[in-house]
Amino acid sequence: MKAREAERLATLRMLLTAIKNEQIARGAELDEESFLAVVKRSIKQRRDAADQYRKGGREELAAKEEREAEILEAYLPAQAGEDEIRRAVEDFVAAEGLSGPKAMGPVMKAMMARFGASADGAVISRIARQVLNP
Repeated sequence: MKAREAERLATLRMLLTAIKNEQIARGAELDEESFLAVVKRSIKQRRDAADQYRKGGREELAAKEEREAEILEAYLPAQAGEDEIRRAVEDFVAAEGLSGPKAMGPVMKAMMARFGASADGAVISRIARQVLNP
């Protein structure tokens, strides 16, 4: 507030509102996992809105949504790199002797448990498909 960063302030206020709404819906305080889920959902909403604005030819609004998403990303833990995820998936697939599309479930379950909030599920899914379907 003191820095007079209006966009950052508005974005964080929207996040606080989303957190309070989630608390009301659950009837309890949010744990860290739930907080991260709210932040990820807010980022996804911003990215989706930016895509819609771009399709509608409103680049200035799309850029605003992207900046808000970047502000919110600062509240997520450091993301695992694709190379690290690929190595983990390859090691798991080799250790379990898995192959083919039917193995996606066990791979996704194990990788989401391992990486949690430090990796995007879409990235894990894409890498797992590449590894399982060479």
